[in-house]
Amino acid sequence: MNANWLLLIYRLPSEPSRLRAMVWRRLKAAGAIYLANSVAALPESPWAERTMRKLRAEVEGLGGSGQLLRAETLVGVEQIVAEFNAARDAEYAELLGKCADFHAELEKETKAEKFTYPELEENEEDLAKLRAWLDKISARDTLEALCGGQAREAVEACAEALNEFAEHVYAAELDGTS
Repeated sequence: MNANWLLLIYRLPSEPSRLRAMVWRRLKAAGAIYLANSVAALPESPWAERTMRKLRAEVEGLGGSGQLLRAETLVGVEQIVAEFNAARDAEYAELLGKCADFHAELEKETKAEKFTYPELEENEEDLAKLRAWLDKISARDTLEALCGGQAREAVEACAEALNEFAEHVYAAELDGTS
């Protein structure tokens, strides 16, 4: 288990609060977890180091200060890993909800027999968004959270359902009903 972490410790002016919110959003987008106020952690990797160095420079550019540390967890690694994986699992859970919505939309269109190319194209775009979202989460999931496999299977099931819907669109075209 990776016991090495990069810690970004930063301070920003209290006002305007949007600066703190911006840094928080960027750290969240990177997959960082907070160990304490203004102390964010990522498992050590070249990508994480580049990301944290860039954020540190941004913090200083906003009038704050920051330190980037490489740390080895001596005690409590299981807790930190569990927190990191819980954050990824929460992201995967949200994606799983969107996959369920995707299936519900296909079912609705199938029941209404809306087998048209515009509907197919719209659903292809939605599937592309689901895949891109999965890729982003997976890139941050360096410690292999539990829900990762389930999310990959769910996105694949969406692709299979879309293929079935596409077959209906093609059949409707042949029948002249599209």
